[in-house]
Amino acid sequence: MSKESIKEIDSRLKMAEDAEREQLMKDYAPDDRAGVQKLLEKYRKQKEKLLAEKERLAKMRQYEQKYADHAFICGIDEVGRGPLAGPVVAGAVILPKECEILYINDSKKLSAAKRDELYDEIMDKAVAVGLGMASPARIDEINILQATYEAMRQAIAQLSPQPDLLLNDAVTIPEVVIPQVPIIKGDAKSVSIAAASIVAKVTRDRLMEEYDKVLPGYGFNKGYGSAEHIKALQTLGPTLIHRRSFIGHFV
Repeated sequence: MSKESIKEIDSRLKMAEDAEREQLMKDYAPDDRAGVQKLLEKYRKQKEKLLAEKERLAKMRQYEQKYADHAFICGIDEVGRGPLAGPVVAGAVILPKECEILYINDSKKLSAAKRDELYDEIMDKAVAVGLGMASPARIDEINILQATYEAMRQAIAQLSPQPDLLLNDAVTIPEVVIPQVPIIKGDAKSVSIAAASIVAKVTRDRLMEEYDKVLPGYGFNKGYGSAEHIKALQTLGPTLIHRRSFIGHFV
């Protein structure tokens, strides 16, 4: 094996399954070429990183494990309670039991590119996904908290099968008969809630990007109150997607 080039060794290690890679690393260990030892160290670090990620995920499944006697556990989260413009969006996700989605986390802790990648994986693996939205006009009509609850109820109603337990990020949703478990900072503690937060975040961000194309000049930044956004409000005035109940201090 020592006669193989470093490129060939790297290719073999890259293509190997976990058990085979372990054996190959033992076989190549006596090769004292610096390049080979550097390769082996790279794969050792990759393994350590993967093990650490699996341990983190195991902790994020603590609530799913605690309530494992329920057939369909649904995570629920929302995005967009604070912005000056755009809807509030709720996501509801049922994942298969023991589903593994590496690097899933609170959507706010992820880059946009990573959220997009995880969104695709969640949509591919989920048993069911529901989305709910409350428009700016509806937010103005019933207030942001009630609009958030309404969006969450919409998301739940879209699920098939219907869940028999809800894991919620911090809140208890009124007018829902399904048992609920509110979890403070749940999007960082439950894989189901994290999945819901990613689905809701990506959905809303993509919508706001489309609004930005047809309503230029506000630098919507997902609708939050950036300096550019506030200045545009004062010079251009509000649009139909602005929340009148949120912008009184600026116009």
